[in-house]
Amino acid sequence: MENTMNNYSPLSLAFLGDAVYGLLVREHLLKTANQRPGKLHTLSTACVNAQAQAQASRAIFPLLTEEELAVFKRGRNAHPNHTPKNQSEGDYHYATGLESLFGYLYLKGENDRLRALFDAIWQNGVEKAESDTKNDRENGD
Repeated sequence: MENTMNNYSPLSLAFLGDAVYGLLVREHLLKTANQRPGKLHTLSTACVNAQAQAQASRAIFPLLTEEELAVFKRGRNAHPNHTPKNQSEGDYHYATGLESLFGYLYLKGENDRLRALFDAIWQNGVEKAESDTKNDRENGD
């Protein structure tokens, strides 16, 4: 019997979405940073962790449809058996919601929507990083 989208558990969707999100980050870094693999890995782990993904999920909230928001909330509210070391429980739940959403969209074949949300996340992160750098310079840091 084939599963319908609602039959997949949010944590199963997050399992797949973690890989999808990680791949999108790695692809973007390779295309824009063209660095040694060790440096690419360091950059990737800075983007693919609970804190960064929680921030990313909050950045795309205004862009989500009702259906996407429902999938995100199912993932966020799922109760995994553990929280990784050095991550807040809140960040971990928001990251799980983001991963669930990306897994869901991937399974639905909505690659254009995945890319649009990822681009919005990346743009938000780039703008924030540029703003932080500018503020650091202005403050003499």
